[in-house]
Amino acid sequence: MQTKISNEFKNRFGSEGTFYASAGRINLIGEHTDYNGGFVFPGAIDKVIMAEIRPNGTDKVRLFSIDINETAEFGLEEADAPKAQWARYIFGVCRETIKRGGVVKGFDAVFAGNVPLGAGLSSSAALESCFAFALNDLFNGNTIDKFELARIGQSTEHNYCGVNCGIMDQFASVFGKKGNLMRLDCRSMEYEYFPFDPKGYTLVLIDSVVKHELVDSPYNKRRESCERVARRLGIETLRDATMESLNAIKGDITAEDYFRAKFVIEEKERVLAVCDALERGDYDTVGRKMYETHDGLSKDYEVSCEELDFLNDVARQCGVTGSRIMGGGFGGCTINLVKDELYDNFIATARERFNTRYGHEPKIYPVVISDGARRVE
Repeated sequence: MQTKISNEFKNRFGSEGTFYASAGRINLIGEHTDYNGGFVFPGAIDKVIMAEIRPNGTDKVRLFSIDINETAEFGLEEADAPKAQWARYIFGVCRETIKRGGVVKGFDAVFAGNVPLGAGLSSSAALESCFAFALNDLFNGNTIDKFELARIGQSTEHNYCGVNCGIMDQFASVFGKKGNLMRLDCRSMEYEYFPFDPKGYTLVLIDSVVKHELVDSPYNKRRESCERVARRLGIETLRDATMESLNAIKGDITAEDYFRAKFVIEEKERVLAVCDALERGDYDTVGRKMYETHDGLSKDYEVSCEELDFLNDVARQCGVTGSRIMGGGFGGCTINLVKDELYDNFIATARERFNTRYGHEPKIYPVVISDGARRVE
């Protein structure tokens, strides 16, 4: 990929720039906890967006995306926003950096990536983090701190791309560290690295290649359930709720709100249990908690779908250590922790049985926990 980018950059701009990369991410456990003030547990992966960038001495940005074979050019004022959605991510990063008092000048860039699109691996956060890191390095002497780089990406989604996302994806992409997952406290924004080097295991995503239409915004409905229960408990978010306090008001709330809150409270505890298990190197417990999360997302939070439940059942039948839906639900991937000696059989079985049932094979993405945003020497 780097050679391809380099050749394209020379052809278009006649010289050489500096290479930067940032990663997609997985979340091992901690789903729908971010907006409830809880914990998430992501890591950067070995699939990246990579760019070659060089200041061009003008007030214009000139871009070429290899993957979609398109160019874009824009100035750095608010009125210069490009029409192409992919270019708006980079324009947004430029504008959000400037709004914070950072310096951005004109530059040329060619970029490409191998983060699978539409698989829930946050290719957009990887793109934002790659350029935010690069602009900090090229024009600001790395004076913008890492959290601010993550917020620049998040604000780009909010203000230029119409996505009201949390901070997890950009956080993971910026702070990623090889061989480590990160526990992020979504209330205090404190974080801690936990070693994740599962010798004898492979972490693999199985992409159902399914995305169900989200009628009447089920995400917002679930968020509203959680907020109603928190209000009834007299607390700001479900972060401070316990099963005892929830059971005490069970008769005062709907069954639906009860089960939504039950999932969030139990998921908060699962994240902490997985952190403890990783410190002991206890991957059996990690796997068991992953299955518990899947069951909770499927039955209590009701964000699974038939295809994801099917893949989870195949994992159980093949002896996979841990498996669950990853992401918001209603389609996308399962994330699976598989013993190496079971891997080939599991993948072959999942492909064959899913194809027989649904008429297409799932996509398979083995991942390794890797570094986040960085300059590529």
